[in-house]
Amino acid sequence: MSVAVVGAGAWGTALAAAMARNGQRVALWGRDAGVVGEINTRRRNRFYLGDADLPEAIDATTDAGTALADADMVLLAVPAQTMRAVLTMMVPHLHPHMLLVSCAKGIERGSGALMTEVMGRTAPANANAVLSGPSFAADVARGLPTAVTLAMSDEARALAACRALARPGLRLYASGDVAGVEYGGALKNVLAIAAGIVAGRGLGASAQAALTTRGFAEMSRLAVALGAQSETLAGLSGLGDLILTCGSDQSRNFAHGKAIGRGEDTSGLKLAEGVATAGTAARIAGDHGIEAPIIAAVAAIVDGTLDVDAAITTLLSRPIKPETEKG
Repeated sequence: MSVAVVGAGAWGTALAAAMARNGQRVALWGRDAGVVGEINTRRRNRFYLGDADLPEAIDATTDAGTALADADMVLLAVPAQTMRAVLTMMVPHLHPHMLLVSCAKGIERGSGALMTEVMGRTAPANANAVLSGPSFAADVARGLPTAVTLAMSDEARALAACRALARPGLRLYASGDVAGVEYGGALKNVLAIAAGIVAGRGLGASAQAALTTRGFAEMSRLAVALGAQSETLAGLSGLGDLILTCGSDQSRNFAHGKAIGRGEDTSGLKLAEGVATAGTAARIAGDHGIEAPIIAAVAAIVDGTLDVDAAITTLLSRPIKPETEKG
């Protein structure tokens, strides 16, 4: 199966490297001619992936028609908030047989739509899927062992797609729970910001463990209310990704939260998807009557309506209740 990757940032380049590692030609589309040129000539993407060596089989281009010309599967590795615009630009070059796979982790601001919903509305002639799980771009680019989940409403087709994308070092699991995989990936970004704030404020390992655990309960409660399966949230795309991103500076969301916790300026940091997702997730939780105090606190902190110390006080002063009680 011929694969094209849309997005030459860290994640898109890493996925292209994984797909090309067995020598199969992989087309990679990027906006930045400088990045594209460096990938083709130096086999590096230093701005996004430092000194990682990239396979010769990657063919990078700024031309969408060239990138998609022979593709059977298109991996869309662009930020969640630009997914609709990028895909709209790609639509004239799509063919109905192409499977579109979202590799973004977020909820569209404003509409509250998941990425598969955005894809379905923007490119209705194409089947779509979502790829998510605990995966740092640097690890995938280097070929280090990584396991992720690919979900489609048709689980049998998801399994076939997993087999087509599997590469040495990259293991895929199939799922029919699209909502679970998408909400897990999106909500863990918000919680990773919270974990980063805890680390940046120096609140200790005990607080970090408590935040991650209660965050997982909150993420699961909200996702299940929105149609996800609890088993999915306990898997790679939920708990697995949460564990990875709540304790490492490699996570942009964790690093963003850490800077907030230290009182630093975050304006120069690389994109953290959880910043855009937090407010939308908090609104969705409120609309459904789901208590999500950590998500709500992160949303208020990133939009400047609540400071960190007040958020900590508010969370710690919540009423005492049984641990397994909802809320």
